[in-house]
Amino acid sequence: MIQDTAVIHPWVPRAAPAPLRTMPKVKVPALRPIALASLIANVGLIVTGAAVRLTDSGLGCPTWPRCTDGSYTTTSAMGVHGVIEFGNRLLTFVLGAIALACLVVALLDRPRRRRQVRLSAAVLLGIPGQGVVGGITVLTHLNPWVVGLHFLLSMALIVAAYFLWRSTYEGDGTPIPLVAPPLRHLTALTVLASAAVIVLGVVVTGSGPHSGDNGAKRNGLDPASISQAHADAVFLLIGLTIALWFALRAVGARTPARAARTLFVVEMAQGLIGFVQYFTHLPVALVAAHMLGSALVWTATLSVLWSIRERPAHPQPAVPEPAAVVQQPVPAS
Repeated sequence: MIQDTAVIHPWVPRAAPAPLRTMPKVKVPALRPIALASLIANVGLIVTGAAVRLTDSGLGCPTWPRCTDGSYTTTSAMGVHGVIEFGNRLLTFVLGAIALACLVVALLDRPRRRRQVRLSAAVLLGIPGQGVVGGITVLTHLNPWVVGLHFLLSMALIVAAYFLWRSTYEGDGTPIPLVAPPLRHLTALTVLASAAVIVLGVVVTGSGPHSGDNGAKRNGLDPASISQAHADAVFLLIGLTIALWFALRAVGARTPARAARTLFVVEMAQGLIGFVQYFTHLPVALVAAHMLGSALVWTATLSVLWSIRERPAHPQPAVPEPAAVVQQPVPAS
C-alpha cells in the first residue's frame, strides 16, 4: 500500500500561500485636521481669555484697536498685564489664519462641498467679529454684560468649528434620524438646558470677583441668588442627561448612548470643580479650570446632538411605490 508522501514527508514543497489582502487605504480629507485645529484653538481662546481676566489684565492694553494711544503693541510701561492682554489679542490672528486655511482647503476640494465652505466662512467671519466685541469690552472698561457677550460669541464659534470638523466624517445627503421623535425632543431639551447653564454662568461671573481689572464694575446682581439659579440649571441638565443616556441605552442606540454617557461624565467633573471653587472662594486655578470645563461641556453637548442623526454620502434615491394591481375580469362560467 502506497501512502501519501505529503503525510510521510512533511518537508515536501507545498504550493505557495495566496498573498494576503491588504485593507484599502482610507483617504483622510485634507480639511479634517485643519478643522480640528480650528476647534481646539477656539476652545483655547476661552482659556487665554480667562487668563486675562483672572490676572487683572483686562485693561493691560487700555484702548483699542491700539494697545496704547501711541502704539499698536505693548510697551515696557504696561508691564506684565500689557504682555498678557496683547498676547491674547495676537491669538486672534492665529485663529484667523487657521480659519482661512479651512476656507481655502474647502474651496479647493473636489468635488466642492458647499456646506463645508459655508461653515468655514462662518468661522472665518466670526473671528474678526469676536475681536471687535473684545475691543468694545476694553472701550467700555470691561462692562460685565459686554464681557459676557464676548464669551458667548466664543461658544458660538465653537459650534461652527465643531460642525465643520464633524462634517468631514459624513456626506451631504439628507440627514437621517437614528432615534425616535421623543428621544430627539429629549436631546433638544438637553441642548437647551446646557445653553441655559452657560448663560447663567456668564451672569454669575459678572456678579462676582475676577472682573479683569480692580476698577471694573459688576452687574449688580446678588452673587448668592444668581449662583443658586445657576446650580438649579445644572441639576436640571444632569437629570436630563441621565434620562437621555438610559433612554438611548434602552432602545439600543449605542453611539448616541456613548455620547450621552461622555456628556454626563464631563458634567460631573465640571460640577465638582464648580462646587469646590464656590466654597473655596473662587481660587484662580479652579476658576480657570471651570472656564475650560464649560467649553468641554458645550462640546460634549454638541456631540450628543450630532450623534442622533447621520448624513449619507449622497441623497437617498426615492423608493418607487408598488405598482397598482390591475384586476382582470373573471370570465363567466
